Amino acid sequence: MSKSKFPNGLGYIIGNEAAERYSYYGMKAILVVFLTTMIYNNSGELAPLSQKSATNLNHFFVFGIYGISLFGAFLSDVYWGKYKTILRLSIVYVIGHIFLGLYENYFGFTIGLILIAIGSGGIKPSVSAHLGDQFDSTNKNLLDRAFFWFYLAINAGAFFAFFSAERILRNPDLGPKVAFGLPGFFMALATLVFYLGRKKYISIKPTGWQVYKEELFSKKGKQLLTKLLPVYLFIPVYWALYDQGGSTWVLQANSEFMDKTISFFGYTYSFFPSEIGYLNPLLIVVLIPFFTLFFYPTLKKYMPFGYMQRIFIGMLLCALSFVIISWSQQKIDAGITISIGWQMLAYVVITISEILVSVSVLDFSYTQAPNALKSIVSSFNLVTVALGQIIVIVINSLYNSEETAIDAGYFWIFVGLMFVTALLFYLVNRNYKEKNYLQHS
Repeated sequence: MSKSKFPNGLGYIIGNEAAERYSYYGMKAILVVFLTTMIYNNSGELAPLSQKSATNLNHFFVFGIYGISLFGAFLSDVYWGKYKTILRLSIVYVIGHIFLGLYENYFGFTIGLILIAIGSGGIKPSVSAHLGDQFDSTNKNLLDRAFFWFYLAINAGAFFAFFSAERILRNPDLGPKVAFGLPGFFMALATLVFYLGRKKYISIKPTGWQVYKEELFSKKGKQLLTKLLPVYLFIPVYWALYDQGGSTWVLQANSEFMDKTISFFGYTYSFFPSEIGYLNPLLIVVLIPFFTLFFYPTLKKYMPFGYMQRIFIGMLLCALSFVIISWSQQKIDAGITISIGWQMLAYVVITISEILVSVSVLDFSYTQAPNALKSIVSSFNLVTVALGQIIVIVINSLYNSEETAIDAGYFWIFVGLMFVTALLFYLVNRNYKEKNYLQHS
């Protein structure tokens, strides 16, 4: 019996993802810092945004990316197919980065962020689904491992982006043009790597509108959507908390009462406010192998631990991370200096929650959908991220004034919201029956 092998095009897909993630997080990591300190108006005058406006813009941008994923999934499934969708919209993505690198004002960032939202959002549902398309009945046993390497690539790119972005931005010899130009270079590299693998991919042809419509609105399609939607219904609240690592957590770290130095083995290291974010991808790289290769297989010997159980526990841990952040903010509000080590602890907790929730939902979105609907079902996961941004924008707009920065009460709202959501998720989905649709079935 021949041994299963990874598909020939897998390396190009994973290499593309690592470079694309550097481009995205290299820009995203410094966005709030840049908007609140360095951006110019269109007349050439320094005109930084308030914390409230920068937070809302950050989350509205993320909303645009993930909201557009529905459109990208439709293009992919019906007209272009996954390969052409990824390649064509990656070019739009690159052009958006060019605007960010060339301009440091409202005009450049408005155009640049719109184009990046179209490019990044448009390719998102197709990238993970395209990876899954490379597998068939001869090597389907390697799919979980492939998604593991895929997620590892995402976080490797993110780690180097967080580690370098603000240092480049604040370097007077480099500054915003290099800080935003370098992600553009990596996005161009990602596009090239993806193109080079074109002859090695298994490319599933688009179904066309008629077949797509029949599949989506068939009895089977309606049953599938009815079954999946209660799962996705609760995920937006998770993302409302998680994505604040790039906004309100950065603002908290920027406080004068947050000691950003850590000493260990006689060496002292000072963090930039946004740089602490690199702990998340670093921990992902370390912890995913542990969970995938040891924790899950061991736990399954003693108790069921499927998608629903993982997501529920992950939601509770996400709420716990915000308990730490809320407590930290209470100390800051009282004028008490605290160590950034508390944020580091919160990152450890929320990263474990990410493995339990995000990785599980990514795998769930592919395995629970038939071939004709894989991109659209994958986009449901992405739309939950978009809806999570709206939750943040609404609460931030109602709670904070333009003159008032974040405080502990703001964070405690999200703690309560996440605990209640986790409980409801468990009650609604505890009896979910998993079904694994095999590729090319």
